[in-house]
Amino acid sequence: MALYDRDYNNTANTNYQTHIGATTVTFMKQTYQLLGASMISSALGAYVTMPYVQIISEMKWFIFGFVMLMVFFGFNATRKNPTLHLMALFVFTFALGVMLVPLLAMVIGQGNGMLIGNAFLMTSVLFGALSLFAINSKSDFSSWGKPLFITMIVVFVASLVNYFILQSPIMHVVITALILLIFSLFTIYDTQNIANGAYDSPVDAAVSLFLDFFNMFTSILQLLGIMGDD
Repeated sequence: MALYDRDYNNTANTNYQTHIGATTVTFMKQTYQLLGASMISSALGAYVTMPYVQIISEMKWFIFGFVMLMVFFGFNATRKNPTLHLMALFVFTFALGVMLVPLLAMVIGQGNGMLIGNAFLMTSVLFGALSLFAINSKSDFSSWGKPLFITMIVVFVASLVNYFILQSPIMHVVITALILLIFSLFTIYDTQNIANGAYDSPVDAAVSLFLDFFNMFTSILQLLGIMGDD
């Protein structure tokens, strides 16, 4: 994901690989194992705190601030200590699960709880397909980083403007669809970076992929809820 551990000044990957060695396979296996564990951690965070949805709704900006601090500073501070770095991953993903509670509660409250499972399944299929494409493609996607990052910042600012000022339902749909597209492309970019050895730690790689999956899931869930809402 763009905000996490990237070099956006790189417009061409001179170390681009056309095959994946045994070391990379091991690294990717560890990464996806951590990704799966992170999803469990996030689901646990949502499940445990679901009864406190009102409190979480009131504290959502504090939780968001904590998540941003972890992205920009937390993981950098723990990177030299593997144990703390791994703990930071699970604290971070647990917090993201907590942040999901108001959205999940709203969907369940509308009687559309099944959309959560549908959104997760759709996200998993899309994420898997994009990852396989990135691994098997002979194209170099390293130049995507900076444009995607800039686009994401623009969309993020637009979402804040719409949330606090415009409050337009149509604008919300457009922004949500753009977020889905951006993080779909980030999944390709991040997966190829992992295959090309751009990460020093499976934890860092798992964080990037989890953020891609998380944003795709929330976008798909919102779009499904909007389309099913009279």
